[in-house]
Amino acid sequence: MSGRRLTAAGNAPPRPLGMSRGLVVLFAVATGQAVASNYLAQPLLDTIGHELHVSSGVAGLIVTTAQAGYAAGLILLLPLGDLFDRRRLITTLALITAAGLAAAALAPSAGFFMAATGLVGVTSVMAQILVPFAATLTPDAERGRVVGTVVSGLLLGILLARTISGLVAQVAGWRTVYWVAAILMLAQAVLLWAKLPTYRQHVGLTYPRLLSSVLKIARAEPVVRRRALFGALSFGAFSVLWTTLAFLLSGPPYGYSEGMIGLFGLVGAAGAITASVVGRFTDKGWSHRLTGVSALLLFVGYLLLWLGGSSLAALLAGVVVLDIGWNGVHITNQSEIFRLQPEARSRVNAFYMTACFAGAAAGSAVAALVYERWSWDGVCALGLAIGLASLALWAFGARERTSVVAAAR
Repeated sequence: MSGRRLTAAGNAPPRPLGMSRGLVVLFAVATGQAVASNYLAQPLLDTIGHELHVSSGVAGLIVTTAQAGYAAGLILLLPLGDLFDRRRLITTLALITAAGLAAAALAPSAGFFMAATGLVGVTSVMAQILVPFAATLTPDAERGRVVGTVVSGLLLGILLARTISGLVAQVAGWRTVYWVAAILMLAQAVLLWAKLPTYRQHVGLTYPRLLSSVLKIARAEPVVRRRALFGALSFGAFSVLWTTLAFLLSGPPYGYSEGMIGLFGLVGAAGAITASVVGRFTDKGWSHRLTGVSALLLFVGYLLLWLGGSSLAALLAGVVVLDIGWNGVHITNQSEIFRLQPEARSRVNAFYMTACFAGAAAGSAVAALVYERWSWDGVCALGLAIGLASLALWAFGARERTSVVAAAR
């Protein structure tokens, strides 16, 4: 596929040429590395705060800044995948991300570090440009499998970033984490430039009209709206767990160290491995059933997590089941929305991922308040409520019938 030029005639996308196994792996690794850049600081906040002479409260704003940057990128940059050559856009964002990571490694103050991580947050949305790009390059019969594999790389990046960051920082210091990430991102930019095909669609829209068309597409496509709601609920369930799990593990009866807590990311990664399997079944038309099963797993996962307040075995099982459910909902969501409006996949993904981000942010905020007042039992009750809402949405909602529309309205 490398070296090929794909262009669209008018608004119609070119015929997909398929992706080699090596290119699929490259997409998966690139998405994982991009999204991981936004999570490197989370296990290092205490150490960074001490070295940069700020309180834990101020250090916590580092995560907020990174998430705010990511939200801005979803809204302002992700739709550009439907306007510019995606190869050039992706590699440009990778280079800027590498520069942001290097700036974070050199940061002399907390303010400088936050600015650098905010920049990384904005440009790390290249991961969400790669996913619809993979869908565009893939024939319909293989799209679920390929999207599932690429998204599994993205999910592994989210889940493993904390573990790897903590281990590297323990051996060589937190600045080394960012230097290594910057070098890897620079190498990735070079590889992506060499291997990605050039691809640009002529949508005939200015940038302001491109942004406004995101909402027009959502209004026109009920499947996008419904799947965005599924995404918001599932990302909320995921965020509720990972926002509060460290509080549970650091206190009685567990009393684990930060390093041990970071290893729980490896447990969650087991769920991400199932993403490509789910994608294969969506190619067979099982999306509706798989969504229902995945929503049920969100509920069952929190039942196990509730027991995990005093049982390590139940806690580990709950993390795995919840992550499988979350991944399942996400993969079926993206498999369905990428069947809509091929010429507008980046904008469709922008609306969907913004809804997912909003759900994750709300879940994180509410979970912290719930834990403070009702501890782990309250958190699990919140998670069960989200699981029930997902099941209700699946059981009582109309079954989607996807359609491909010739042009964005």
